[in-house]
This record gives sequence, C-alpha cells and structure tokens, in this order.
Amino acid sequence: MTQGKILIVGAGLGGLVAALALHDRGFAVEVHEQAPVLGEVGAGLTLSRGAQNVFRALGIMDAVAAASCPAAHFPFVHYRTGAVLSGALDFGQGLPDDGTADVGRQIHRADLHAVLAAALVQRAPDSLKLGHELVDIMETTGGVTARFADGSLASGDALIAADGVRSVGRRLLWGSDAPRFTGQIAFRFLVPRDQAAPYMSFGRGAVLLGPGRTFNRYTLRAGAIVNCVGIARYDGWTDDGWSCAAHKGEVLDIFAGWHPDVIGLIGQANALIKWGLFDRAPMDRWARGRATLLGDAAHPMLPFLGMGAAMAIEDGMILARCFAAEADVVAAFDRYEAARRPRTAMLHAKSIEQGELTQARDPENYDAGAAPASDPAIVAYDPVTATI
Repeated sequence: MTQGKILIVGAGLGGLVAALALHDRGFAVEVHEQAPVLGEVGAGLTLSRGAQNVFRALGIMDAVAAASCPAAHFPFVHYRTGAVLSGALDFGQGLPDDGTADVGRQIHRADLHAVLAAALVQRAPDSLKLGHELVDIMETTGGVTARFADGSLASGDALIAADGVRSVGRRLLWGSDAPRFTGQIAFRFLVPRDQAAPYMSFGRGAVLLGPGRTFNRYTLRAGAIVNCVGIARYDGWTDDGWSCAAHKGEVLDIFAGWHPDVIGLIGQANALIKWGLFDRAPMDRWARGRATLLGDAAHPMLPFLGMGAAMAIEDGMILARCFAAEADVVAAFDRYEAARRPRTAMLHAKSIEQGELTQARDPENYDAGAAPASDPAIVAYDPVTATI
C-alpha cells in the first residue's frame, strides 16, 4: 500500500511504535486510547538490541538513551545466605550513555512511553484520540469502522488492536478465551535510591533464587530508583485484575527468611502492586478481515525472559514494513503473521521454559552450568532488517 489510513486501538508501547513506523512510511494514522489522560503505569523493563534498532530507525534513540542506561549484570544469588551462585556483581552507577553501544538497556516504562508519545504528537499532532473505549469493529465496503463507548466512530483502511493482555479487540475479532492462571503471582514496587542504599549488597542488579520464588531488582533513572519484582508460586489467586494493590505484610510473609536486603527493600516500599501471571496458547490467526492484533493482544507471555515489551515493539516495526511492501491490507496482514507468529510462539514457549527452570533450581545445590546462555535466536533478531 502506498497510502491509506490506519486505525490503532491502544496507545501503549506497541501501538505508538506502530503509529510512528506507519507514519514514517506515508500512512495516515489515528491512535485511539480509552484512557482520558495519556500515561503509562508500570515500572522497569529491558530493551533488547532489536527494540533499540527500531528506535534508531525511528530517529528517537537519542531520547531513549538519555532516559535509559546500559543493562545491569544479573548475578544469581542465594536467597538466604547471599552467596553468589553465578555471574558477576555490578556496582556501577547505571548512568545513561550515548546509545551507540550494542548492549541491552533498562528504562522505566513511563519514560519510554513519554518519548514515544512526544515523537508521535510532534510528527502527527492530531493523530492521538483519548477517551475512546472500543466497543465494536465493523467491516465496511473497502474499509473498517471502530465504534467507541461515547458513540463516536472512526473509519480507515485497516485497524490494529494493540490494547493489551485484556484486549477488547481480540474479543471482538475472535470471541472470549479465558486465560489460564499459571499458579504464580508477581509483586512490583519502586524504592528511591537513598532508602534502598542499605539493601544493595549485590550491586545494582541481582536475581535472588529461592524455593518456588525469585526476587529481581535493578536500578533505573541513573540509579535514582530501584525497580523490584518478586515472583512466587501461589495457589489461591482469585482476583480478575491484572494490577491490584498489595499489602506489605503479605509480601513479607511470602519472602520470610530471605536475605536482609530483600526484607529491607520490601520494608521501604510505599506502594506495592500484585498481579496473577496468566497465559494463553498461541493463536492460529491474528487477523480477521481488515483488523489484526499486535503485542500482548496477540501473544501475551510470561515475564521470565523480559521480552514482552520488545515483542510489541518488534511487531510495530514489522507490521509497518509489511504495509509498505504489500498492495492490499489482507496481503499485508498475511505477511505480518508469517513473519511474527513463529518468533512470538518461540518466545512464548521459552518464557514458560525459563520460568520453570528458574523456579525449579535448588539454591542449596546450585549447578552453575545450568545457567542459560543467551540464545542468539532471541537476542540477535533485528526487526528493521529481518526478512519479511
């Protein structure tokens, strides 16, 4: 397609990347977000090399680099004794760099979201529509129309539902499919540098391994805050929400007996969030007619590889390339799925595998040789140059 109007539902990371990449290829874009105010919840995330290549292609890597820092080392540490089981400690400051080094980087999700949103508003000032909650997708002659809860309509040549793990677009296109609870819950919180300082014995990044539990923490924003994520096996999850308030006492109970650093960081948390880890089997198709899915709406995955955000970013670039390469919407969607479904299915499976491996490790009899090496199939992928 040489021109056309693309509707994107969801102004998260994947939706904004898709909008920027499509706009740069000459397409008109409209991004419809259900929230009345643009913002992004969450905490830290890792940017793969492939995701960073997308930002370089979009001309925003300088801004991303200024808000991020080279990824910390992540030694595995014994949950109780603090013995380093594998890897090296990293006592660096975590300062931003110029973004040219070929390394992973870490960034606060809200900071990355702000960079992407600012770039889109600068390039396409009228493209972002807030307060638009999707309620229907309707095929029309030669196009597609989205209807929103406020009664407004938007029409275009194609629609991309990038509206997250609890996607309305997915339900409208393919019906309801109940996610499967994986028997694990995650807790997330941030601690300011000064409060965290007494509890950073293992440097700026570390993963503590315990029986059926892990605790991962690393610095963000040039060391100004510490991002903490604890994951634990749990049988009693009943909440339907993906981001619920947690109480400090329940987190302390789950990690009772752990190293003083873990207990101290939990004690310094002001606001804790918990969510159940749910899974869905990979879909046979994402697109239906002139609408398709992107990111977590298409392929939600567990967090054990830290690649969920990268998958949505990759999707956005690949989909834009497919639109530029094909003469019609259906052909573009077919090409997009052929390029993306095998990779996302592989990452989905490897995320499950990594979680099982990590949770099954016995820290009392740890075999350093069992630590997984970086898989080139995961880290060497470049969505800017990959065959589509």
